[in-house]
Amino acid sequence: MLQKRTFKVLAAIPKRDGGHWWMRCGAGHTNKDDSINVYLDAVPRDLKFTLRELDEEDLRKREAYRANHGEAGASSNDPIPL
Repeated sequence: MLQKRTFKVLAAIPKRDGGHWWMRCGAGHTNKDDSINVYLDAVPRDLKFTLRELDEEDLRKREAYRANHGEAGASSNDPIPL
C-alpha cells in the first residue's frame, strides 16, 4: 500500500509594502487513484492557492503538537503551526 501524501494549502497574501506572506488555508490528502482531496478552512480573495507537500519540519511540528495536546484531541484538520 502506498503511503498517503499530505499537503498544506497556502495562499500568498499581499503586504502593504509590496511583499507577500503565506497564509495557511487548508490541507490536502491523496486518494488511491492519486487524485487529491483539498479541504479549505479559508478562501483567499483572489481564489489562488498553492499545494505544498508537508516536509520534515512540518511533520516534526505536527508530532510535537499532537504530543502536547493528546492524540485523541488532534485531527487532520487541527491547525498546525508553520
